[in-house]
Amino acid sequence: MIDLMKLKTFIYAAENLNFSEAAKRLHLTQSTVSHHIKTLEESFGGELFSRSGNMLKLTETGRLLLPWAHKLVYQALQVEELMASRHEEAAGHLRIACSTTAGKYILPQLAARFCQHYPGIQVSILACTPEHILVELLEGEANLGVISSYDLCGNGLECQEFFNDDIALIVPSDHPWAKRQQVEPANLLEEKIIMRESTSGTRRVLLTELAKHDITLDDLPIFLELGNAEAIVMTVQAGYGISFVSSLAAAWAEALGRVKTVPVAGLDLKREIYMVRPVLDTPNRAQEVFWGFIHDPANVDLLRLARSL
Repeated sequence: MIDLMKLKTFIYAAENLNFSEAAKRLHLTQSTVSHHIKTLEESFGGELFSRSGNMLKLTETGRLLLPWAHKLVYQALQVEELMASRHEEAAGHLRIACSTTAGKYILPQLAARFCQHYPGIQVSILACTPEHILVELLEGEANLGVISSYDLCGNGLECQEFFNDDIALIVPSDHPWAKRQQVEPANLLEEKIIMRESTSGTRRVLLTELAKHDITLDDLPIFLELGNAEAIVMTVQAGYGISFVSSLAAAWAEALGRVKTVPVAGLDLKREIYMVRPVLDTPNRAQEVFWGFIHDPANVDLLRLARSL
């Protein structure tokens, strides 16, 4: 039978490629780590590491074992959490992967409220890119995810609406447009635009709306492309161009009078943010409780926050 502690030792050794560091992180002696690895190697009939002086490298056997070791250790943790959650008070560790800028502003406050209601559940919010969130969920690295595209729903994942996010055109506070009631889509062709990266939900919504006015990506005078909404807001504030970001990301700068949001006629710049989870044969109690907590009437103020800005 596979010893989960020895598998955990292997994971730490594989991630650090250093037995001494693995021992330190696991609060074991280095000789104990070496013994665990040797025992596993004897059980599997092959070396897990190749050694050259002080350097360690995973062998083919080690590379084959590593993802399965992660999965087995994680599933063992799930069993412990499920058994603990049989008691009246829900317990466990909930990992939520967040791949949207808007989610970063709503999710932490919601998680904080959740922890107040369920002190036995520890919540970790994991940042990840949209293209990696599917892997995080299906491989068990995350229990829940926050996404801005319904395209990921299905494929072993279940989605529910989380909240609506408004996307705003922001300009420097001293820009001529800052005093205008609105601008036309064609006016965008006259200004330097700072654009989100190609995988961004904000960018996808913007280009979809501009296409209705026969404006394509190639038509836009893109000055700079940035993968971080906060960095875009600061760059606009400094006067280098204009941009489209989540209204949540721009709120602080507008409140300080450093940028101004300007409506664009004919553009419906809204998007739905979704909470997503893997479809599990064995439910995770902490996940189930949070899934239902999202739309508790007491959280309406948070879910409407994006709309009120």
